[in-house]
Amino acid sequence: MSYNQPVGDTSLIACLHCDLLQRIPDLEPGASARCPRCNKELWRHRVDSLNRTLALTLGAVLLYVIANSVPMLGLTIVGRDASTTVIGGAQHLWNNDQKIVGVLVLFTAVIAPALQIGLMLLIVLGGMRARPPRWVGTLLRYHPTTRIWSMIEVMMVGVLVALVKIADYATVIPGLALFVLWVLVFVLAGMSAAFDSRDVWERIQWADEAQHDAAGESLVEGTS
Repeated sequence: MSYNQPVGDTSLIACLHCDLLQRIPDLEPGASARCPRCNKELWRHRVDSLNRTLALTLGAVLLYVIANSVPMLGLTIVGRDASTTVIGGAQHLWNNDQKIVGVLVLFTAVIAPALQIGLMLLIVLGGMRARPPRWVGTLLRYHPTTRIWSMIEVMMVGVLVALVKIADYATVIPGLALFVLWVLVFVLAGMSAAFDSRDVWERIQWADEAQHDAAGESLVEGTS
């Protein structure tokens, strides 16, 4: 396996929208650089990105655990009470022959958010090291996919629609998890907004070092 050699000038990048090759200037904290061709934002210099992201990620971990541990909704119908959690709702769909919907709810509202939070926590902790290892870059590649599939807000909109429809037939009791999930939606958005991936990318020990190490080993084997 061979790797392309990285450009020595780390400020030289290509716009993701129009492919214009350009240099990112030195920016003041909070300032942003925009592409002169398409006016899309190329990078924003976020202040204390890793520490802020770590704080928000730890908050998201706590909220996620609470949201999946306590009831989300309670119903009272003809004197009978029932309540369910997020995972319990997915299980209920599965048991009522709505297997595809149940799997989608479980994946988008439970598994994907857990991966999004977990990967971000590992990325931030790895990025805080003096020389972040290459596995941090691997996690950075896959983290956007988990963010795309994390759809807690979509589930919450569906829950609100369902509440409106059944309000005339039953007494709906919002559970603690319902409010925690709304807070979690905004914390996840803040976590993504506070994170500066470029800061981590520039510090990772990259493939060129691995290639140099492999070349050095081949040279030693050839002379021995």
